Amino acid sequence: MTYEVKSLNEECGVFGIWGHPQAAQVTYFGLHSLQHRGQEGAGILTNDAGKLIRHRDTGLISEVFKNPANLEKLTGQAAIGHVRYATAGEASIDNIQPFHFKFYDMEFGLAHNGNLTNTKTLKKELEHNGAIFSSSSDTEILAHLIRRSHNPSFMGKVKEALNTVKGGFAYLLMMEDKLIAALDPNGFRPLSIGKMANGAIVVSSETCAFEVVGAEWIRDVKPGEVVIIDSSGIQYDTYTTDTQLAICSMEYIYFARPDSNIHGVNVHTARKRMGAQLAREFKHEADIVVGVPNSSLSAAMGFAEESGLPNEMGLIKNQYTQRTFIQPTQELREQGVRMKLSAVSGVVKGKRVVMIDDSIVRGTTSRRIVQLLKEAGATEVHVAIGSPPLKYPCFYGIDIQTRRELIAANHSVEETRQIIGADSLTYLSIDGLIDSIGLETNAPNGGLCVAYFDGKYPTPIYDYEKDYRRSLDEKVSFY
Repeated sequence: MTYEVKSLNEECGVFGIWGHPQAAQVTYFGLHSLQHRGQEGAGILTNDAGKLIRHRDTGLISEVFKNPANLEKLTGQAAIGHVRYATAGEASIDNIQPFHFKFYDMEFGLAHNGNLTNTKTLKKELEHNGAIFSSSSDTEILAHLIRRSHNPSFMGKVKEALNTVKGGFAYLLMMEDKLIAALDPNGFRPLSIGKMANGAIVVSSETCAFEVVGAEWIRDVKPGEVVIIDSSGIQYDTYTTDTQLAICSMEYIYFARPDSNIHGVNVHTARKRMGAQLAREFKHEADIVVGVPNSSLSAAMGFAEESGLPNEMGLIKNQYTQRTFIQPTQELREQGVRMKLSAVSGVVKGKRVVMIDDSIVRGTTSRRIVQLLKEAGATEVHVAIGSPPLKYPCFYGIDIQTRRELIAANHSVEETRQIIGADSLTYLSIDGLIDSIGLETNAPNGGLCVAYFDGKYPTPIYDYEKDYRRSLDEKVSFY
């Protein structure tokens, strides 16, 4: 998912396995299934009878392990792996995970998906007390907290550290004799446990990886839970009882693969329901429905079924354009959209088109796609978005940390419509989103974090608070 087609990026994906003779190979396939969660770097760390071995590098998982020797050297029956997109720390090899920490009396590997909200405070305190950091990633903080804890037991140290860090996190910790998984008290990021036919236990950011490696889903890791996996099996424990489910709604809207299930809800099904609800909230006449590939196709199906309009392939995505990330100029960003997408004139010419997309960030992509459709002969283009307006930053693991980059934070719906050149603009309501996802829970907002839409964060945002409050007074023009 590159900037030209969408300016949202998840931070990471993690995968772990315990009890398989080809742990590294299985982890490779698991990470390949999670590649959409991060394309800047990847790594695998294995456990061979207590000896930890690692390989990591920048690029896609297939590029990192292009040389078969890099995978073959990772021997052992347990492993953790990571694919990375950075929201905290620059894109250097020092920040690529899993991290490998070696001490005189022990060693362990660590992988993290999410973003800590008290990083600056903790890092300052740790450095004041003599800690030396080898990366700029917030993941390293947990390792320092574990080592500096005075708790007599190792699990006591881990629990103390987990209660000290704040924000969104799903951790995998590889020890010499066990694999530990832990989730933040709100479950912002997804994490699931599965079992393979040979008894191996796997842990993954998304369940789509289970199908690829031949594992059956056991259950999701719960908020505030720590899971210990070793030769005796699985042990479920908690490090806090102060929990409240608030899973990131953008997982269902955009980030997760359609074939993943999160807390019992299939992502494709949720997106279809979002599209159907969007159709009920849509107030304009049209001839055809066109989804923006690929993440909006499920919502387009739901919209078409509910509205009775034909669901047409009016936009084609070029699957083979070279990977590129954030482009430095507006001209290059818009050129990137043209490289990624093309409109099908034979489908849209002379038609009133409902263009379905999952979100609008800056508006650059939406404006260019509307233009593509009109250049291809569409008489009207009505933009319908399968999520509410993105008005507020995310501090739990998505790379939106200022309001300056969000068009909906700085312009009204009508102003945004004019900027993107659409004949109408309709967003899904917050209530419609919550009802469409339909988690079976009594938690606020249906167990979802919708702070990006209403500005009501389920936790304190700690180190981000001062800058965030200042940003509320800023106004940026996207004209």
